[in-house]
Amino acid sequence: MNLNPYIKPKFGSTFFVMLDVIIALLPMVVMSWFAFGMKALAVTAVSVAVCLVTDIVFSAVVLKRIQLSFDLSAVITGLLLAFTISPVTPLYVVAFGAVMAIIFGKIVWGGTGKNKFNPALVGRELMTVFFASVMTSSSIWNTKNFININSSTFFSSLGLDSDSSYLESLLYKTSGAIGEYSAVCIALGGLYLLLRKRISWHIPSSVFFVFILLSWIINYEGDFKFSVSGLLLGAIFMATDMPSSPINMKGKIFYGSMIGCIAFAFILGGISNEYMSYSILLLNGFSPKINELFKPTAWGNKTEYRPFIENISKLILMILVFAFAIISLYHYQMIKYVVYLYIIFTVLKFNYSFSKKINSPI
Repeated sequence: MNLNPYIKPKFGSTFFVMLDVIIALLPMVVMSWFAFGMKALAVTAVSVAVCLVTDIVFSAVVLKRIQLSFDLSAVITGLLLAFTISPVTPLYVVAFGAVMAIIFGKIVWGGTGKNKFNPALVGRELMTVFFASVMTSSSIWNTKNFININSSTFFSSLGLDSDSSYLESLLYKTSGAIGEYSAVCIALGGLYLLLRKRISWHIPSSVFFVFILLSWIINYEGDFKFSVSGLLLGAIFMATDMPSSPINMKGKIFYGSMIGCIAFAFILGGISNEYMSYSILLLNGFSPKINELFKPTAWGNKTEYRPFIENISKLILMILVFAFAIISLYHYQMIKYVVYLYIIFTVLKFNYSFSKKINSPI
């Protein structure tokens, strides 16, 4: 039996939403081929293929709802997972991350639309814990010997001769993760999703505005490094994941602002590569509470501002405490224990709770 609403837009199904996101991500796939040729494409292909196969198998065997596997969400998880890692990541590690992303990022929560955390980021963090020596090795980011088309050749082939190397790097560069080779393409992908009304401006702009504002106000003179492309990729394509982000406008602005703030704090705290991943996953965990606090007031009722401000202050304090705990755990190399607890929690929760609600509406 079909679930409500019974009247649905022709191109508003999950399949077409996911198709639009894939279209928005394709320019980054092309840029990764320019940068690292078949190496980048092989990582992306393995990630997508393993995500798709894992989704089909586990949706059929565990959830008994194989039709969920054909909504293209697994393809997006595979693409985003590949976009967060190096093009020279061993393929068996990529395959492991893809399996983990689907099982512990999606299946254990009950399938598409029920995940509480971004599946691609869950997969990446499990890769980092179970293949720490590979994922944290400096050699995995030393990719100069594998470059397909370097920046100077790329721009000369286009007939461009800019005096600004920074502006050129926004269009094309060969450093960072697979999805970070062109900030311009990421922004165009986000613009496409905005025009198609698949995402709203609230989360990405809040993330970026608060992060840049804090950078300008504090003007930290120490070792403060971040990737504009990484910030854009996380803000546009990961923080806006529908099931794990708030649903109302004010909640989205608060959620995006806190991601920008926490990402900035993580960099100051010495977290170098995972600052966006950790900040998004942390705020994913607070998304239900944000929805509750920013729930629109029913017509005719007055908003009680004092308890609202008190509750928001408590929530901000709680988020900051968790952020400080993450920084401490990171420096004491204890993040892996958080991941172990997450695995145990989700498996137990699935056995005793989620498995009984698989056929319930989202």
